[in-house]
Amino acid sequence: MSALSSRPLERVVRGMPTSDGAGVKLRRVIGQPQLPDLDPFLMLDEFGTERAADYIAGFPEHPHRGFETVTYMLDGRMRHRDNHGNEGVLVPGSVQWMTAGRGLVHSEMPEQEHGRMRGFQLWLNLPARDKMTPPKYQEFPPERIPRATPAPGVSVKVIAGQVAGVSGPIQQPATDPTYLDVALEPGAQFTQALPSDYAAFLYVFEGSLAVGEEARPVQSQELAVLGEGAEVRLRGVSAGADGPGARAILVAGRPLREPVARYGPFVMNTRAELQQAFEDYQAGRF
Repeated sequence: MSALSSRPLERVVRGMPTSDGAGVKLRRVIGQPQLPDLDPFLMLDEFGTERAADYIAGFPEHPHRGFETVTYMLDGRMRHRDNHGNEGVLVPGSVQWMTAGRGLVHSEMPEQEHGRMRGFQLWLNLPARDKMTPPKYQEFPPERIPRATPAPGVSVKVIAGQVAGVSGPIQQPATDPTYLDVALEPGAQFTQALPSDYAAFLYVFEGSLAVGEEARPVQSQELAVLGEGAEVRLRGVSAGADGPGARAILVAGRPLREPVARYGPFVMNTRAELQQAFEDYQAGRF
């Protein structure tokens, strides 16, 4: 492919320290003033601490309607329960993909009192036609997340999408997401084809990576918004403190290009639908 097909680095954003739930400390990357959203992605939180006081209170029962949440655990253990009878424990390397749809109430609480808790939660919008779909819960243990080795010095955990003939376990036709955990040794190169009009971002959480022909590497705890193009080209620049190479999540999806009305845990298309969500929740209809 020509150099013109490579996605450029459009902008770089750093996460904003905040807290959520019952005081869990985290870094909000998408869903903050610098980057309110990136259609179809509504929010990206990174949580990572060895201080139990930063996470021990967890996320007690709270509602959702109109979108999906994707939780990817790197370290630690978190228990999920919801009012539709779903329950499970997320362990290191596991993924939970929850479709809130027309509404559910759930909790996410630590299953540990000390040690490291680290991972990501991504909010992914649903199109208007699917916002009132029945809730759905999918949990994938580490052994269900396949690994691809598309090039020397490159290892990719494929959560959604396809890399070198290896397909992730999660499919969502509405937004057709790609979600990859990419590890590159310094100097190693990785190229991933993506539909040119899909929204795409790279979040580095260990070491640093170069994107395309950019001279400036993307550092740990920076998110790179990627411009349009047929492929993403990455090169490992430096190693992270936790391992021999750089690591990042590479995420892409089909934009919905629909109006968004959101307030707290509800994401709909109009203010009237938001009001209905509040009324339904208060009336116990979730």
